[in-house]
Amino acid sequence: MIPEFTIRQTTPSDLISLKQIIDLSFPRLFRFFASHSLHEEGEVLICETQRKAVGFAKLTDFHVSSCKFGCILWLAVHPQFRRKGIASALVKAGTERLKQNGAEAVFASVQRRNTSSLGVFSLQGFKKIGFLDLWRFLGWRVFEFYRDIWYAPGEIVLINL
Repeated sequence: MIPEFTIRQTTPSDLISLKQIIDLSFPRLFRFFASHSLHEEGEVLICETQRKAVGFAKLTDFHVSSCKFGCILWLAVHPQFRRKGIASALVKAGTERLKQNGAEAVFASVQRRNTSSLGVFSLQGFKKIGFLDLWRFLGWRVFEFYRDIWYAPGEIVLINL
């Protein structure tokens, strides 16, 4: 049975739940970066069901010249609530929010072997984008882009136009 859930902006009282989701979802090194990013610029959307946080998406935006872009930096769902459409709903809500706020395109990066996340982003209209296409899009800013999205070896960059 698919639970009823809502997506909203996070509040300070959600941090303990978010930390638990991070600890259950990421390897140790990524846990540090995901936890750290919650306190940086950007927005965090949280998915809750029965007043319990079950997933989140960290959103940020950046500019290249006069163009504004968005990025879904982190996406995680509590293991007990996976495969119920929550990740897809978070990606859809995050993409819509970033585009409503003026992003011309939304980026994400996913570990190459994380087929579940790749499937979720694909269902929401994201496509793989290689270095040369990123270079055409961002010019020299491509290296800052990789830093800003916390790009790690083994990841694939995705774009939603």
